[in-house]
Amino acid sequence: MHNNFKSGFIAIIGRPNVGKSTFMNHVIGQKIAIMSDKAQTTRNKIQGVYTDEQKQIVFIDTPGIHKPKHKLGDFMVKIAENTLNEVDAIMFMINADEGYGMGDQYIMDRLESIKKPVFLVINKIDLVHPDQLLPLIDQYKDKYPFKEIIPISALEGNNVNHLMDVFTEHLPEGPQYYPDDQITDHPERFIISELIREKVLQLTREEVPHSVAVVIDGIDNRGEDEKVLVQATIVIERKSQKGIIIGKQGQMLKEIGKRARQDIERLLGSKVYLELWVKVQENWRNKPHQLSEFGFNQDEY
Repeated sequence: MHNNFKSGFIAIIGRPNVGKSTFMNHVIGQKIAIMSDKAQTTRNKIQGVYTDEQKQIVFIDTPGIHKPKHKLGDFMVKIAENTLNEVDAIMFMINADEGYGMGDQYIMDRLESIKKPVFLVINKIDLVHPDQLLPLIDQYKDKYPFKEIIPISALEGNNVNHLMDVFTEHLPEGPQYYPDDQITDHPERFIISELIREKVLQLTREEVPHSVAVVIDGIDNRGEDEKVLVQATIVIERKSQKGIIIGKQGQMLKEIGKRARQDIERLLGSKVYLELWVKVQENWRNKPHQLSEFGFNQDEY
C-alpha cells in the first residue's frame, strides 16, 4: 500500500435533482445510486467507494436535508444531520442551470452548526454559458465560508478529476476501509430494491407518487441453470395505483420487470429470474412499524 495512503468519508448533500446520483455513478463507474428525474428518490445512505493507489474515498449520499412533511421526512432529515457530523468533509452540490434557491438557503442554515469543511460543487455547467458562472460563484461565496468552490459537469465528466484531487488534499492519512473491488457497502438486496423502484418511478411518471417501497422477498440461487431467482413486492399506498403499475394486460409490470432484470443481472453478474408482485398498504409512510418493515429502522441512527 502507498505510504501516505489517504482515506475518508465525504457526504454529498444538495437539493433534489442537482445531479448527486449522476456524480456518484460517474465516479464509481457502476450504476449504484438510483437515477430518476423525480425528487427524493434516495432514501438510505448509499455509499460509493472510490479506491486507487493513493486513496480511498467513501461517499455517503444523505437523504435530502429538506423540510419534513411527514414521519418518513422527519426521520430522513435526522439521519442526514447526524451523518454530517460523522464525515471528514461535505460536498454541497448545486445546479448551475437553476442557480440559487430557498432550498439552498435552508441547507446552508443547517450547515452553520457543522464543524466540517464544506466544498461547494456547481454541477451541470454544460448547461450554462461560462459568463453565468462567475456571478453565481460570487453569490454563494457571500453566503457561506466554503472551503472551495468547484464547477463540474457530472454528466460530461468535466473537472471531476480535479474535484477528486481537491478532496484528496483535504483527507486525512488513514487505512483502506474496504477491499479494492468493493464499490458500495450496501447489501445487494438494498441495491436490487432501489433498481426496481427506479424503474417504477421512471415508467409510471407522475401517476405514481413517491409512496412506493420495494420489499425483496427472497434471493435464491436456482442451482442447475445458474440463474438467480429474485422475488420482490412493490408496495403502494392506494388501490388506484395498483392498476397503473400492472398496466393493460400486465404490460407495465412486464416492462418494469424487464428493465429492472437487466440492471440486476449487471449488478450480480449472472442471469436472473425476476418475479414481481404488487401490494397495497394504505398510508404506510405514517406508520412506524411499516417504516421499519420496509428497512427504515429508526433505532439504527
